[in-house]
Amino acid sequence: MDYKYIEQLLERYWQGETTLQEESILRCFYSQSDIQDIPESILQFRPLFLIEKEEPLGEDFDNRILDMIGDSRPKAKVITMTSRLMPLFKAAAIVAIIITLVNAAQAPWNYGWDNPKDEYAKFHQQQTDDSVNMLNPVQAENIGDTAKATLPEASQFIE
Repeated sequence: MDYKYIEQLLERYWQGETTLQEESILRCFYSQSDIQDIPESILQFRPLFLIEKEEPLGEDFDNRILDMIGDSRPKAKVITMTSRLMPLFKAAAIVAIIITLVNAAQAPWNYGWDNPKDEYAKFHQQQTDDSVNMLNPVQAENIGDTAKATLPEASQFIE
């Protein structure tokens, strides 16, 4: 028997150029019972074509594999909006902390590094000066005049 045609089909099969019909020819060739006459160079591929014939995948392949694994269905992970935005919340919290620390660190530079005792003395002096000089002399004089005009005399109450 001439095996040139089978060799050509095998070459085309390895290059991926065979049709389904030609692949079925190869399966039929390797499934025949008298393999004594087949050359060894072609016979070595026999298990490849017999495996496909013995066990096709079928429609329930996924269920069979999942049963073998022990898991009936793959479970989808539920992601809520809160968990999806959690990295954004963390980043916002970090930015808020950094801004707070930077503002707290800038406070001594904004107000100066003066001696607190000197600053208290300046503040106390300013408060006492403001309380004494709250009114200028002209205003103080006017207040005295209005007080005299608005206060009734004591003789009016005695009558």
